Amino acid sequence: MPTNPIERATDILVRPLSLGSLTLPNRVVMAPMTREFSPAGVPGDDVAQYYARRAAAGVGLIITEGTYIGHDSAGSSARVPHFYGDEALAGWSAVAEAVHRSGGRIMPQLWHVGMDRAIGNPPVPAAPRIGPSGIALDGTNSGLAMTQADIDNVVAAYATAAARAEALGFDGVEIHGAHGYLIDQFLWAYTNRRTDTYGGDIVGRTRFAAQIVAACRATVSDDFPICFRLSQWKVNHYQARIVETPQELETMLGLLTDAGTDVFHCSTRRFQLPEFEGSELNLAGWAKKLSGKPAISVGSVGLSNEFPQMSPGAATGIGELLDRMERDEFDLVAVGRALLGDPDWLPKVLTGHSDRLIPFHGGLLGNLH
Repeated sequence: MPTNPIERATDILVRPLSLGSLTLPNRVVMAPMTREFSPAGVPGDDVAQYYARRAAAGVGLIITEGTYIGHDSAGSSARVPHFYGDEALAGWSAVAEAVHRSGGRIMPQLWHVGMDRAIGNPPVPAAPRIGPSGIALDGTNSGLAMTQADIDNVVAAYATAAARAEALGFDGVEIHGAHGYLIDQFLWAYTNRRTDTYGGDIVGRTRFAAQIVAACRATVSDDFPICFRLSQWKVNHYQARIVETPQELETMLGLLTDAGTDVFHCSTRRFQLPEFEGSELNLAGWAKKLSGKPAISVGSVGLSNEFPQMSPGAATGIGELLDRMERDEFDLVAVGRALLGDPDWLPKVLTGHSDRLIPFHGGLLGNLH
């Protein structure tokens, strides 16, 4: 292993990885980030060029912002992109083509917000909120508990979206099962109070997610990658936990793996924090260890000005990230807001030009650079 920091970063980050039929040229992923720049749910040329810029700068895999599946309760923003309807799908086809022309790989993130309607700029009329028990993240009974017909319809909508993604030429799909949205509302005991087979212990609470994965797997090619994003934390509930022990996590991941998941995308607020007592492994590390599947780690990567300094001892620096990847704790690292600040983040880090990085700031959320 090289000792020069720049050579070491290149050696670890610029390694290919195969996920089913997909071969990634390196280990850096663009994290999904809600942007709301798709009027009436239709991504335009600005969206295509936004993603293509990151692909041209060498990001190994792009996971798009969350896209609403074709169910009338999926979300209420007039500017979040749809993954249904002829016009929106034509827009996504153009996005995939632009990314591929730039040498990139891309997966759409498939999304249903469930009881969480915080995303909405501007809001549009939508079906009533639905969730496992009609309970919002704040504990209020402000929606409807899903019937079996509701569950079946949402599962079918996910499967349809996955099939469309493959038909449009995308390189895989990601199912958004994190951050307190619909699938995560089933996984979390606080919002899942059901007494049927979709509630109770972690086996019951995972049933809905596993059915979605299995339905998607049945509609796409056997080697078409399916990624599942999960988190313990929820929006405004940062101490929330869906599992308390590695044993519970192993059960959940096992069910999702058996259903057809190829890679786990584990969202934490800070990648360097351990998940369970007695081990330094983060959530992605545990996911890889327990499932045997590739794992993506994400959480505040690149947000500190010190991060790209290549200092092996920096607490939040790339040194620790590289140490963990060198130990094969996880396979891929997702970079979010740092890539909004600077599309050329990766080549600047790899060539030792961290002093030229454009730092992220909140004002960047107002445009689609």
